[in-house]
This record gives sequence, C-alpha cells and structure tokens, in this order.
Amino acid sequence: MTEMRDVFTDLVTEGDELDAIVAGLTPEEWEIETPSPGWTVTHQVAHLAFIAHLARTAATDAEGFQRLANAAKGDFQAAVDGMLAAYMKDSAPHILERWRVERTAADAALAEAGPDAIVPWLVNPLPASVLAAAGMMELYGHGQDVRDALGMVRVPSDRIGHLVFFATRTRDFGYLARGIEPPKEEFRFEVSAPSGQVWAFGPEDAEQRITGTAEDLCLLVARRRHRDDLGLVATGKEAEGWLDIAQAYRGPAGEGRRPGQFAAI
Repeated sequence: MTEMRDVFTDLVTEGDELDAIVAGLTPEEWEIETPSPGWTVTHQVAHLAFIAHLARTAATDAEGFQRLANAAKGDFQAAVDGMLAAYMKDSAPHILERWRVERTAADAALAEAGPDAIVPWLVNPLPASVLAAAGMMELYGHGQDVRDALGMVRVPSDRIGHLVFFATRTRDFGYLARGIEPPKEEFRFEVSAPSGQVWAFGPEDAEQRITGTAEDLCLLVARRRHRDDLGLVATGKEAEGWLDIAQAYRGPAGEGRRPGQFAAI
C-alpha cells in the first residue's frame, strides 16, 4: 500500500496553482480555445466552479445535493451542459470570482467533514477524502487544458499521487462508459512519482500490470494525452486493452486527444 499525502491540503494547493495562472489573463486570453472542442479557458474555469459547487453542496447539504442529482438523472450530460451554460452567462472576471468562492467553500467543507465521513455523490456516496481526490482529478484535467491552451508546461509534483490513487479506484469507468463488462481480475499499478519514489497499488502477483510514470498515468486517465504519446507499459491482454479506454470520470469518454497532438513528454 502506498502512503498518501493529505488530500485536503493538496486540493487547496492545486487550486491555488491554477488560480495563479488564470488570475492575470487578458480578456483575449480568456477566450483562447483549449484542446477540449468548443471550450475556451473561460469554459474550463466555469466548469470547475460548477464542480466545486456540487462538492460543497454534497459536504454541507445532503438534501440540496439530492435535488441537484435528481435533476441530472434523465440526461446527465445535458444537465451538466445546462449548468455550464448558466455559468457562462457571466463575464470571465465574475466566473473567476465565483470559482474562488465555490472552491474555497468546498475545500473547507470537505476538510471539516474529515477523511472517512461519507458524503453523497452522483453515483454512490463517497468518503470525503475520495471526493477530494476526485476534485484533484478535475483540477488536473481542466488545468492541463488551460496550460495547453496558453502554451505552458506543467511542473509535476507529488500531489498527483491522489489522482494515481483515484485512477486505480476508478479503473472500471472506461469499461462502463462503453457498455463493456469490466474484467474481474485485479490490476497491479506501479508508477514512479515526480520525487522518484514508487507508488504501487493492487496485488503484487497480479498478471495484469501497468508501469511507467505517475505523470503519464494521470494524463492518460484524464484523457489529456493519447496513449501513443506516453511511456506507459502494459503487461497482459486486459491491461493492454485498458490503455485504450482508461478514464477516471463517469459518463461519456469524449474525444480524448489524437496521437501526436502534443509533443511526447
């Protein structure tokens, strides 16, 4: 078992790092297209504001959260798109301020709940620490889009360990998004952290294995890089197939990224 850092502290730091990037953008830079089709930098931050609002509500108002979740049951993607459209009615400065307010409240509420407290979420209730890790995944993926749009290179830190953990917990999401029965056989994940230590999850004797860098694994499951542009190695037929469909979020996979769209890291 790999020892994890404090996810609540790292969630705040990850948000602060992205905030520092977007805080000084010009109006023209807010409207730059990101690699997510149809989404500008403004869309990315608006989406993060909405996700933070959901997390805050889940941690502080179970009944209110249930009303939000019920509204999304018919067509989840349409509900998410509708909420994003509502946020996008504001100007970029107002969206930035809204994100700051929402994420500050969500970060505090999750930390106050404590790591083992169970809070409601969109599919199943989760420990607050796992929901915070999901928040790290959102910040990582959408933060990568912002960096790519602005021509910035991310300097990875061991904060991504929370996303590595979340990726192993959500291994089956890629199968479920495509209507495929997930394999019953467990995978072994062994990846090297930015600091050089090795993070390992899953049975040591598993035949299906994923190895490489933690950064590559995070880019893969966030679907911000194509597997061909990453150095991950799969051992076993199931693990090999998983590299094509991996994602750490529920719902449609989206277009992902094309091979060679970005320089290999």
